[in-house]
Amino acid sequence: MPPLDRRHKPNNPEYFELAMIKNPTKHRALATAFTVALLSAGCASVNLQSHVAQTPQQALELASQETNRETAQRYLLRIASRFQDQGNHQAARTLLQSSQLAQAEPALESQKRLLAMASATALEDDEWARTLVADLPPDSITDYGPELMGRAAQLQSQAFALAGQPLPAAMTLVLQTQTDSSANPQQLHDQIWQLLKTVPDDELNAASSSAIGYEAQGWLELAASVRTPEVELDEQGRSIRGWQNNWPGHPAAQVLPSELQLIASLAESRPETIALALPLKGPLATAGKAIRDGFIAAYYSDESADRSKTDIRIVDTSDSEFTELYKELSSKDVDLIVGPLEKEALTRLGSMNTLPVPALGLNYLPVDQKVPDGLYQFGLSAEDEARQIADRLDAEGLRHALVLIPQGEWGDRVEAALLQRMGANGSTALDIERFFRDDNLRAVTADLLGITTSRDRAIQVERTIGLDLEFEPRRRQDADAIVMVAEPTIARQFKPLFAFYFGGDLPVYSPSIVYEGTPDPARDRDLDQVIFTDTPWILGEGNELRMKADKHLSGTRGQLGRLFAMGADAWQLSKRLPLLRQVETASIDGQTGVLTMTSEGSIHREQLWAQFQNGTPKLLPDPEPRLSETEPSPVEDSSRSPGLNQ
Repeated sequence: MPPLDRRHKPNNPEYFELAMIKNPTKHRALATAFTVALLSAGCASVNLQSHVAQTPQQALELASQETNRETAQRYLLRIASRFQDQGNHQAARTLLQSSQLAQAEPALESQKRLLAMASATALEDDEWARTLVADLPPDSITDYGPELMGRAAQLQSQAFALAGQPLPAAMTLVLQTQTDSSANPQQLHDQIWQLLKTVPDDELNAASSSAIGYEAQGWLELAASVRTPEVELDEQGRSIRGWQNNWPGHPAAQVLPSELQLIASLAESRPETIALALPLKGPLATAGKAIRDGFIAAYYSDESADRSKTDIRIVDTSDSEFTELYKELSSKDVDLIVGPLEKEALTRLGSMNTLPVPALGLNYLPVDQKVPDGLYQFGLSAEDEARQIADRLDAEGLRHALVLIPQGEWGDRVEAALLQRMGANGSTALDIERFFRDDNLRAVTADLLGITTSRDRAIQVERTIGLDLEFEPRRRQDADAIVMVAEPTIARQFKPLFAFYFGGDLPVYSPSIVYEGTPDPARDRDLDQVIFTDTPWILGEGNELRMKADKHLSGTRGQLGRLFAMGADAWQLSKRLPLLRQVETASIDGQTGVLTMTSEGSIHREQLWAQFQNGTPKLLPDPEPRLSETEPSPVEDSSRSPGLNQ
């Protein structure tokens, strides 16, 4: 082959180096062009063992020139791993899903699978994960050497979980406990337990009957013995201790998952003396009495409650300054204080650095106030409902909404929560109309739907041309839905006006304020097709506590029923506050919703959904849950109005 002509600039190395120095922004493009030119000329070849491609396309081009298939694939896997180290999993995915790696050489199959699982989980690519774990047994981690087996087990478990297969994900980690002596047993056992909790009953039962191996059998039996969150703490604790006695040599019996350790100890450490501190006189007496009745009713209906040990003391806060009352109760061997209800009292209590006796406040602190140690917060938060509406819109693909919200500080908080969550979901509130009860609701509706703007344009055209025109106004066409935050008497006026102003085809979503809580088909026919969220106490079916309360007590349905349900949930919370605080995935199926707790001690609620049909609420399925979400602490004032949660 003749020597290269140094005057031929494109193939002149000195020219190439000079070009890179003078114009570094073209470095990558020149490098690629130069490499390909050399390969094409047949005068030189690139050493794939040392070459580092800068883009997936460059890597694929260079690998395609290599005649040795295994060498080319090793190069692509090395570059994919390099992209992963840089956090560029999209580039790694391009290589790992390329046709050149579609059929990996046998010696490279495990390496490719490990890299693919790493990028699939990093990108949350569930479709890719399902492909990767199809027909993959949990013991595939034994394909890797001891130095990689722990990493392989974690990635394989994550891939199974992402693919919606929690059982093989758990079994992969069970195998890791037997093969990876460097792993932290507590962390592994916590992971296994969280996965087993999500395995459907029928799948768990089938696996238990066919399981092979002492460790796997023990884990499956443990999961079956502590199966549902509705089981009372005492029974759960007994089941856990019974399992430990039956499986004394099992690794999980020696190092219980953290959640089970907590459950096993809670029955022994649950509060025995509880002060129920509520206003029983004055403007908040109705709310206080409803919460009190719900708390006591739930206590006496709780078969796990030890009546010989539990002492509930009811304290009237109407005539007392709560911080002083708190100090007095703290000195009387009280284990837990449930209260206060008044927002101002809770705010003053929240100004303390720490609470020597834990308190379950029945309201929420302002969002910017620091929460002292020992303070928990629970109430009927309208902000929770606003966020659920935003999530429902998102789940149903409704990106542009028109919003009606009452004037006032309560409405300000609802608006802030709604807009914050809509923004996080990528949705938009096209227009927000705030209104007072005595406003002209026709005008408010016309403004919301753009009818007023349409009429103004027509009037302007008439003035411009000097002629009267026949004109039919049109509503704005960019809206997907209406969010209507209004009490029943107002909502029954708004809903027909939507149709009158050409918006009858838009779906309408509301919080629980739209429903009085007792079926009234004759009046609520004007709310037909409105979709709203409300508590299980109002919408749930076959509620044993509600049936007992209806029979023996008054004020347990309708508007006060929600506060009665809140009192019932306060009793359930009193037994599980440490569990909810310490175990992120813990929840309670309560009368006011599914209850979870933030790290700051605020209780959040997920309610049911219903739609008015012929004036009667009919349950709807829950929307699909979002993959991830972060929520600010709610700041709802539960004491504002017992009927409308304002």
